[in-house]
Amino acid sequence: MFSHLMASRRFAPLFWSQLLAALNDNLLKNALAMLVVYRLAMENGPAIGTLAGAALIVPFFLFSALAGQYADKFDKARVAARVRLFEIPIALAAAVGFLLPSVPLLFVALILFGTLSAFFGPVKYGLLPTHLELKELPAGNALIEGATFIAILLGTIGGNFASGGDREIGLVAAAIVAISIAGWLCARLIPAAPSTVPDLVVDKNIITSTVTLIKDLRSDRRIWQGALITSWFWLVGAVVLALLQNLIPHTLNGAPSVYTLALFTFAVSVAAGSMVAASASKNRPNLALVPIGALLMGLFLIDLALLASRITPAPQPIGVSELLASFSGIHMLLDLAGIAFAGGLFIVPSFAAVQAWSPVERRSRVIAGCNVLSAAFMTFAGLAVAALQYEKVSVALLYAGIGVANLIVVALVLRAWGAEGVKDVGVFLFKTLFGLEVKGLENLPAPGEKAIIAPNHVSLLDAALMHALLPSHATFAIDTGMANTWWVKPFLKLAKSYAIDPTRPLGMRHLIQDVKDGSSLVIFPEGRLTVTGGLMKVYDGTAMIADKADAPVIPVRIDGLERSHFGYLSKAQTKKAWFPKTTVTILPPVKLNIDPNLRGKQRRLAAGAALQDVMTDSAVLTTPIDQTLFEALVQARHTRDTGKPAIQDPLGTKLSYKKLIVGAQVLGAKLAPMLPEPGQSVGVLLPNSAGVAVTFFALQTTGRVPAMLNFTAGAANVIAACKAANVTVVLTSRVFVEKGHFEPLVQAISTVARIIYLEDVRATVTFADKIKGLAQGGKPQVERDCNAPAAILFTSGSEGLPKGVVLSHRNLLANCAQSLTRVACNGSDKVFNALPVFHSFGLTAGLLMPLVAGVPVYLYPTPLHYRIIPELVYGSNATIMFGTDTFLAGYARVAHPYDFARVRLVLAGAEAVKERTRQLYMDRFGVRILEGYGVTETAPVLAINTPLANKAGTVGRLSPLMQARLDPVPGIETGGRLYVRGPNVMLGYYRTEYPGVLEPPSNGWYDTGDIVEIDAQGFITIKGRAKRFAKIAGEMVSLSAVEALAAELWPTLITLVVALPDARKGERLALLTTDPKCTREAFIQFARRKGATELMIPADILVVSKIPLLGSGKPDYVASLELAKKAIAEKAGSSAGAVEERAVTSAV
Repeated sequence: MFSHLMASRRFAPLFWSQLLAALNDNLLKNALAMLVVYRLAMENGPAIGTLAGAALIVPFFLFSALAGQYADKFDKARVAARVRLFEIPIALAAAVGFLLPSVPLLFVALILFGTLSAFFGPVKYGLLPTHLELKELPAGNALIEGATFIAILLGTIGGNFASGGDREIGLVAAAIVAISIAGWLCARLIPAAPSTVPDLVVDKNIITSTVTLIKDLRSDRRIWQGALITSWFWLVGAVVLALLQNLIPHTLNGAPSVYTLALFTFAVSVAAGSMVAASASKNRPNLALVPIGALLMGLFLIDLALLASRITPAPQPIGVSELLASFSGIHMLLDLAGIAFAGGLFIVPSFAAVQAWSPVERRSRVIAGCNVLSAAFMTFAGLAVAALQYEKVSVALLYAGIGVANLIVVALVLRAWGAEGVKDVGVFLFKTLFGLEVKGLENLPAPGEKAIIAPNHVSLLDAALMHALLPSHATFAIDTGMANTWWVKPFLKLAKSYAIDPTRPLGMRHLIQDVKDGSSLVIFPEGRLTVTGGLMKVYDGTAMIADKADAPVIPVRIDGLERSHFGYLSKAQTKKAWFPKTTVTILPPVKLNIDPNLRGKQRRLAAGAALQDVMTDSAVLTTPIDQTLFEALVQARHTRDTGKPAIQDPLGTKLSYKKLIVGAQVLGAKLAPMLPEPGQSVGVLLPNSAGVAVTFFALQTTGRVPAMLNFTAGAANVIAACKAANVTVVLTSRVFVEKGHFEPLVQAISTVARIIYLEDVRATVTFADKIKGLAQGGKPQVERDCNAPAAILFTSGSEGLPKGVVLSHRNLLANCAQSLTRVACNGSDKVFNALPVFHSFGLTAGLLMPLVAGVPVYLYPTPLHYRIIPELVYGSNATIMFGTDTFLAGYARVAHPYDFARVRLVLAGAEAVKERTRQLYMDRFGVRILEGYGVTETAPVLAINTPLANKAGTVGRLSPLMQARLDPVPGIETGGRLYVRGPNVMLGYYRTEYPGVLEPPSNGWYDTGDIVEIDAQGFITIKGRAKRFAKIAGEMVSLSAVEALAAELWPTLITLVVALPDARKGERLALLTTDPKCTREAFIQFARRKGATELMIPADILVVSKIPLLGSGKPDYVASLELAKKAIAEKAGSSAGAVEERAVTSAV
């Protein structure tokens, strides 16, 4: 905008005219001061120099009223040109005064120059709002103020010549005349600005016109306050510059060059502060800068006073080099720069606001009134300082006095502006210090519109932030204990507030009535700051107010301040920062979904749960999931890295976030030439280790899609997976293949894809490659869209050939966010993950979720090492474990009771958790198992029990932002077939029949194939797979329910039920077990005691050597069905042989 204005005729001629006019004023004033101090060496030279400044200012006090009237009555451009023309003869008189030299003549010229400036002031500041738009006004004022202080600088430098000989004096005289002529020429180019009140009657009596001007100014309270504020700036500036003439030559014993340097520093800093103020005033003057500028001026002035009190004059005059070589000299210049910079922040928005507030028809008179006040302030200050200097009052004391006065002005400004002014200051401070970004302001309620504004609570600054952002009509509810804190009480006067006790809901009746009457209530539903980084318990009281007042809830999400030192999270939990980037998102209002039939306590509890869901949904909605996995990893490094190893494995490898990212960049760059084009899939055949994490993210940064191959699925399934996903290259490890004895599998894969061993790639990495990877930093080598495929996982093949499940970056990050909002974890935790990363739970929950949350993760290659894993959990100090019931039961059987002492969360999925396993963990290890439910197609977590909402026998409540529908199933009375939709639902399938062709779910709905019930609280109970129901004699029987009976009867055994064809009843049940002691008679008796139907009793109990399991720990139903058919056939054959043998014997 600055360059645009400087190139525009609307502004440029005025700018140059002002620059030249101010230059002449200051050249004359400073040359006169140098003349009397250095050339004429008068005894009271500093006082005379101060009087010179006052002589330049007094005409503003006398003639501003008249000038304002002429500027409003006539074309302002013509008045400007006429004023600049009158300057030329006065400049000639000043030149004569220097050549004689004549101090009285110079004082006369100086007074006349001041008079012309008094007439030019209302013109120039009246022209700005005439020719500029409101949004351009701060920038225009900044340039004008910058020009003024640059003129002060140049005038000071030029004035120094007056301390020299006759030749230098002559140059000063000639310059004054030349500048006057140039200023007149520039003024002639100013565009016309016709008067809006040409019939205005001018009062030529300077006394009555001035009195009338001040009365008119006081009639508008806002403009009057603005005029006082701008006048204060000029008072401070006049005092500071006047005192410099004493501070430099006397207190410091500095040469004229030092004085010039000080003025140069001051002028440049004012210009810089003005530019910053203009930049911070994008659409309107940013008034928050005014009290901040006054505060900074006060602090820097007091510091300068303390410095001046300690300085002793140098024995010999010091120059610039000596000044810059001393600490005191640098300190002085920094204080002057700080005062001037703060002054720029102070004056630009305040004066721009006065211009904008002024009515067009009397704008020049308003500005003239401001000039009168400014002149009065400056005149008074000049005379007072001169008198005090004459009485030998120290410079330090004078600086201290004006500094303290600035601090008083801060309070006066805030008091004058009231709450709105405080809000502006708050917003500015948050934007400046925390890079505050606000989204969704349009969702805030209008005055008189009832609403509950519900922010999350992450730091001690939250209330201040909300007060700054939210409308003035909002009412704040504050905890009683906090309201009585001494440092909080003063702030409560700035807003309407109620003290409440969240544990006493009945005490909120007055709040309910207030909201009913149209108030917008701000309340933190958690009632306390988070200590986990996630949502805490939500108190029912907030929800009760919303429910009883029939008010919508406006969720507000604060992100970033939890990492500040004003939050309760420790540096072990998250990456702390003094001023972290902060984002506030105001979401659209929502009504709490509560069953209208509920009453009393049940309704209050339901309202609380509904509000908890709203807050949870808002957390997911504001999580940055519209990015790639690699970008999320880099972001986690910047915001979540606590310095601990991000990844560990049993080989002793420890990778920090930096090493993981750099390693991925180096490996990705080496692999890229060997891989298919970006966007294509690449097979990954690796166990859980640091290496698989590096490989996974190496493919992410190069834009390839990792296809995670299940090396336990058998060659046929792996080859089918490769074909489905069009995998032509597979990455693996020679050591892994040899130790796992997977040579036959790799040999089979090599028939459809090229094998790349990572050891071979690693051997080619050079020092230069590492430097390139380091230089690449966190920027991905290939840009990808968040909705592009990020990973391909494969279904277990438990019900047929595996299908490729294509998950986007957004799918995976959404599921991470959904899980983290349900189960909060942070850098003080550690995840122990033995579930393979080719399994969706192992990849998302066991690797990606911890990494994006800043949680260290320990990767172990197999979940089957029942004796080793408990020891490693104990040794690694893991706090979070994942597993299936089978694996967890195996660990519990051999673990020492103290092995899981640090474990606080055990999350289970993939199969139903048996009651015995649940009880065992609670009794022996003191930790409850939180059972969840997921499918690969939902990335995978679909529902989960949490510490805040747990119900035994269920798999928890649906993940945030997910929708569910139940389609009826014939023969199933309660519940239905579950379909889900949400941000974590896959892009689609790759099938072997149509390789590489994406098959998306219909209308975004995914058919889980599970029969479930969902209760009134939203908890899901799985009744079984749709394909795992048998139709016996026309009735539907759940195989899972039969398995649950068997598990209760034989809790230490793994049993599995399959359905076999039956000629008489359609289907019959067969139970597979490894224990010969399991009998049908025992099952019949147990089932009858439990009240189970006869249809749930297996027709056959088959003893097998081993129950078929998949690598994930889930039962292999296809293999189990084949095994059952084979066992039945063998049993039938044995029976037939026995009958034949008996027949032969009888015949004999």
